[in-house]
Amino acid sequence: MNSVILRNQAFVLAGLMTTALALLPIAPAQADSALPPLQTQGSVQFLSGGIGQTEARAFIAAEKSYPLTLEFVQSAQPHAEYLADVHVLIRNAAGQTVLDTEAQGPFLLARLPAGHYTVEAMNQGQKKIDQLEIAQAGPVKRVFEWD
Repeated sequence: MNSVILRNQAFVLAGLMTTALALLPIAPAQADSALPPLQTQGSVQFLSGGIGQTEARAFIAAEKSYPLTLEFVQSAQPHAEYLADVHVLIRNAAGQTVLDTEAQGPFLLARLPAGHYTVEAMNQGQKKIDQLEIAQAGPVKRVFEWD
């Protein structure tokens, strides 16, 4: 099977996993209590985690409150799996590092000011890079996928 088709299938499957978790009911108070503590690095506040259904649902519920959501998946056959321990490096347009951390689960939510950023995600020696823009218009979500 062609690798582009497999990647597309894994991306769709990861999206379905996220959607399925989001549809499971969770009260707002439960969502907040299921999140790990907010961390700060420089001027960036962030959360990472999402291990287990309760915490994953809490992250999905909290996405709308953060300008950036990163999600990490492995497109293993026969199904995609969430990843943890992904090294994340975010640089601003000037090339300055604004966040350098290990994601503690498949989700990383970050409060970044409007601007252009480069995100590098490293999993088991394989690096993925994405360029993105944080704007006032609404949150940005990126899914990083490894084969």
